[in-house]
Amino acid sequence: MSVTPIQSQTSDRFEGICPEELSDLEKETLVNLALVVLAPKRLSSDLLSTPDISRRYLQLSLAGCKNEVFGCFFLDNRHRLIAEEKLFFGTIDGTSVHPRVVVQRTLELNAAAVILWHNHPSGVAEPSQSDQQITHRLKDALALVDVRVLDHLVVGSETTTSLAELGLL
Repeated sequence: MSVTPIQSQTSDRFEGICPEELSDLEKETLVNLALVVLAPKRLSSDLLSTPDISRRYLQLSLAGCKNEVFGCFFLDNRHRLIAEEKLFFGTIDGTSVHPRVVVQRTLELNAAAVILWHNHPSGVAEPSQSDQQITHRLKDALALVDVRVLDHLVVGSETTTSLAELGLL
């Protein structure tokens, strides 16, 4: 009688797979699978445990967006995630962001801090002059109700740029 060895629990079934080898359908399935794997982290607030996890989550969740999307992570006073919401939807190169709406939603959720984020459908995560301007307008508007803006993340196809890390906040 021959015994077939049981595959080790520590093996990686995806090791050695190159993105170039995948079809578009397989890539889409892989992104959806990654979002399902990350969902419990998002719901348990682990999403914000490291900047890297937040960045990867946003890159995955915004990967298929052909238009600009602006949203927020709403946080409590200990910077735990209360909610993550997409607030504004735009065109291929911009979106209108209304500070009044962001302040209103922040107060509805009783958030003490926010992390702003939006994608650049072009794939380039370099913050524009208008990105910096809206960040400062939102920071000023939220400061009036004692809510802190911790960061503004600009999400590209392969990288995510933090305005806080660039000293632009």
